[in-house]
Amino acid sequence: MFNTDLITDSQALLDARDANSQPSRRTALKAALGVGYAAAALPVMAQTAIKTPTDGLTAGEVSIDVNGFKMPAYRAAPAGKTGLPVVLVLSEIFGVHEYIADTARRFAKAGYLAIAPELFVRQGDAQSFGEVAKLMSEVIAKVPDAQVMADLDATVKWAAANGGNTSKLGVTGFCWGGRQVWLYAAHNPNVKAGVAWYGRLVGQASELNPKHPVDVAASLNGPVLGLYGAADTGIPLDTIDKMKGVLAGGNAAAKASSFVVYPDAPHAFHADYRPSFRKEPAEDGWKRATAWFKQHGVA
Repeated sequence: MFNTDLITDSQALLDARDANSQPSRRTALKAALGVGYAAAALPVMAQTAIKTPTDGLTAGEVSIDVNGFKMPAYRAAPAGKTGLPVVLVLSEIFGVHEYIADTARRFAKAGYLAIAPELFVRQGDAQSFGEVAKLMSEVIAKVPDAQVMADLDATVKWAAANGGNTSKLGVTGFCWGGRQVWLYAAHNPNVKAGVAWYGRLVGQASELNPKHPVDVAASLNGPVLGLYGAADTGIPLDTIDKMKGVLAGGNAAAKASSFVVYPDAPHAFHADYRPSFRKEPAEDGWKRATAWFKQHGVA
C-alpha cells in the first residue's frame, strides 16, 4: 500500500531536485550493477559527481546466495587483502547505481570491504523507472523490512567468506537506506556501528514495515551516527528530537548514538550527482562517518 510515509519521502526527493538543471551526457543505461545512474535520478549534475577510480581495488558485481535466491551486489575492496573491516552500503530508492558504487569504492580506498546489495531486486528494477512516484508505489512500497534484514544477514555471511572480518562490521545508508541502518543496527548483534544519512525515523506501522527506527532505537547493538539536514522537507526536526529522547533512555549503544543536523542542508545533501548536493556538509559528514567507524571498532 502506498502510504503517507512514502508520499512524504517522494516529495522530499522531488523538493531536492532542481527543475532548471540540465541533464549531462551520462544516461541511465547500464551494462552492469553500479554503472550509470538510475532513470528517476536524472538529470545528473556531472560537474559535481565524484568518480573514484578502481586502481588498487577489486571492484564489481557479485552474486550473494539468500536461501537459494541469487541477489546481485556491488563490492569494492583493496586488491589482494583479507581480514578487512566490513561496511554495508545501503542505497537510496534508486538502487545500486553509479553513485552507490562510487561510495563503496571510497570506502574500499579507506581500507574496507564495502558491499552494496541490490535490496529491491525481487520487487523490480529500481533503476529502470523514470518517475519517482511510480518507483515508490510499484517497487519500494512492496519491499518488506524482514526481507531486507535477511538479505543483509546473507551479505554479512558472504563478506565473512570473501575477505571480510565481520567482527568489525559497520553499516551506512542514504535516504531509504538510512532508515534501514537504524533497523539493522537493532537487528544484528554483530553490528559495531552505523551511520544513517537522512533516513526517516518515524512512520505508520504496517505488515511490511511493522517497526520504524524510533520503535527500535532503545535497543541498538551498535551506536548510530545520524547525519541529517535542517532543510529536509521529508524529515521534520521534531522527529529527530523524538528520536533523541528515545536514544537517551535506551541501552548503552543507544545512549552512545548521536546526531549532526546541518543548517540549510536539504534531503540527499551527500548525493553528489544531484542538485541537492551540498559540498561542505557532505564532506564534513564523510569525515565524521569514517571517524565514527574507527572510534567504534570498524577499522
